[in-house]
Amino acid sequence: MNYLIGIDGGATKTRCVLTDFQLNVIHECCGGPSNFLIKGTKQVSNSIFDLLEDCMKNLVIDYSDIAAVVLGTAGAGREDHAEKMKLEILTTAEERGIKFNSFCVTSDARIALEGAFSGRAGCTLICGTGSIIYGIDEMGKVHRVGGYGRSIGDEGSGYSIGRKGLKAAAKSYDGRCLNTNLIKLLNTEFGIANQDSLIRKVYSDDFDIPAVAPLVIKGAEDNDETCLNILEEESEELILHVRAMTAKLKVVQLHLCLIGSIIENENYYSKLFKNKLKKAFPDVIIKKPEHSPEYGAAILAKKKFCK
Repeated sequence: MNYLIGIDGGATKTRCVLTDFQLNVIHECCGGPSNFLIKGTKQVSNSIFDLLEDCMKNLVIDYSDIAAVVLGTAGAGREDHAEKMKLEILTTAEERGIKFNSFCVTSDARIALEGAFSGRAGCTLICGTGSIIYGIDEMGKVHRVGGYGRSIGDEGSGYSIGRKGLKAAAKSYDGRCLNTNLIKLLNTEFGIANQDSLIRKVYSDDFDIPAVAPLVIKGAEDNDETCLNILEEESEELILHVRAMTAKLKVVQLHLCLIGSIIENENYYSKLFKNKLKKAFPDVIIKKPEHSPEYGAAILAKKKFCK
């Protein structure tokens, strides 16, 4: 048992890394999407085994040589979902006559945290379609804040911003609130020109609500009052995430990685959030992730094997 495998299962691409026990990368490969809540556990399981077989063939090794495999994937934040995916993997393995020494399924946020700080203390704020903050304290205990999904959570995220933008447009069409430049932006970008087309797009065309977030940010950059108010509210929600995590970690100086294009890239929203962050937490240190999420999965694989 000389090797470890870490896998980052994304919504569009899955990345895999094989390392030795000193976590030196020996082989890397990638495949298609592996969000099992969208693609289904069977399809994702087959995709994972394609990557594992790639590792076996390239190194001319067997599954018995792999000490531990960790798959971090979107949709595995809940224990029952993670167990469902793991069961499918193990069932497929049994069908193929394969036996793992150790196989674990966890969330993509968890492996991103491991990779960001190479397993040391720190926290990652992930803000893309959804939002969640994960942290590891000095004792190695993992904490989380947020990540409740679009129905009751995801504050500060692309989904939440996009949803508020669409609600503002609906009110504007009705004359229930201030006129907003979002009306023109939605028409130009998505052909939403009135109440009927808004309803049709959102409820009949499987509309991508987070795709409206960049329009809200564009509106704010153009000093649109409605858009400015939305981003003010949403950035405060992210500050609440950080405040709660700081209390859990009990640290004087917070080391924080920002993950997700909406807060990683330079735009009005990311600047607004970072300015608020500095005021609320003067000692915060914003860092770039040290390693990729798949490498973080390999770190976690080593931790789990060495327990």
